Amino acid sequence: MKQIKKLAIPLILASIVTLLAACQRVEDYPAASETPVPAASTAENESVNENPTATPITAEVVDWEIEVVAEGLYVPWSIVFTDENRILVSERNGLLREIVDGDLKDRPLYQFEDVAAVDEAGLMGLALDPDYRNNAYIYTCYTYREGNTLLNRVVRLVDDPEQPILDGIVIDQIPSAYYHAGCRLRFAADGTLFITAGDALQPSSAQDLDSLAGKILRVNPDGSIPQDNPYPNSPVYSLGHRNPQGLDWDPRTGLLYATEHGPSGSDGPPGGDEINLIEAGGNYGWPLVSHEEEGEGLISPLIVFTPAEAPGSGMFYSGTIFPQYKNDFFVGALRGAGLLRVVISAEDPRLILTVEKIISTVGRVRDVVEGPDGFIYFSTSNLDGRGTASTGDDKIYRLVPLNQ
Repeated sequence: MKQIKKLAIPLILASIVTLLAACQRVEDYPAASETPVPAASTAENESVNENPTATPITAEVVDWEIEVVAEGLYVPWSIVFTDENRILVSERNGLLREIVDGDLKDRPLYQFEDVAAVDEAGLMGLALDPDYRNNAYIYTCYTYREGNTLLNRVVRLVDDPEQPILDGIVIDQIPSAYYHAGCRLRFAADGTLFITAGDALQPSSAQDLDSLAGKILRVNPDGSIPQDNPYPNSPVYSLGHRNPQGLDWDPRTGLLYATEHGPSGSDGPPGGDEINLIEAGGNYGWPLVSHEEEGEGLISPLIVFTPAEAPGSGMFYSGTIFPQYKNDFFVGALRGAGLLRVVISAEDPRLILTVEKIISTVGRVRDVVEGPDGFIYFSTSNLDGRGTASTGDDKIYRLVPLNQ
């Protein structure tokens, strides 16, 4: 894999409250009649708990309310904080937007002219370089066209409040499509960049090590291949994924978890969304297995959601504002329309204790992040053609303590 190239041109134990109806083709519209269960579990499930202060452990409980941070966004996909007062947001149509001191700026901070914003594809993942304060690097993943083919690339910008500078390509030619486009970006503690790649509507490619589709990728910030990657001279970190879109590390263990969209009827029984514990070189089975199916040498999910939730993100909460949520995994649900709180055992990293939907009143939720203030921020995706828009959509919200 070539290192970064200079450019000359701008370049997700609980049942779901409502049974889903008809199966749709796209990834976040699957429907079925089963309840979400841990892989291979036969235990009866508890119903989803929507009490925002419910917690299975003894902890101080801080009540909260939902507050609007910004509105009038178009299908926001990813949220990053450059500091306590400045938020950057990617919109699927190719615009990088800026929120400063709570004010959404009218003028886009940057516009990607070559973005192919079609169905699920477009401008998606954002990440800040671990050394952002010194180098001002912003990374983003987007879809573009090459002839009749859709591809994803990750590029690097040098941040500037007036006009960011496009610095170059980190990794290119990642297969993409109208659906299953992946594109979540996350930096690990060791400074390497993780990138999710969907199967781009070619399921067999997820098992093909010569293809970047259906994988979780890992590269250095300049696009070079880390020497300790599981496959020599390859950015592939894990394989057998359909469309992973949430990535984060448990702060207690340093282990990587991912959320993934399951089949939608056209490519397998609807439902089967997953949370996975990611291992270097691990094979997560798609398309050989899905749902509770198992296969030799294949890693089973920690939990399967059927009917589908369509998990579009994943974030471990490490703050102190909401002690009852410390170290819990939060997932934005698109088809499930809300924000999920997932409690993972501190003793067994493969054991999910509970799942509850703590928010179900704002529509489809895409990204969820922890702000520098310790509040939980999340974005809606109600203008993407599959949701029901409310006045002011799309919005960024946050959970704030009551009577703060």
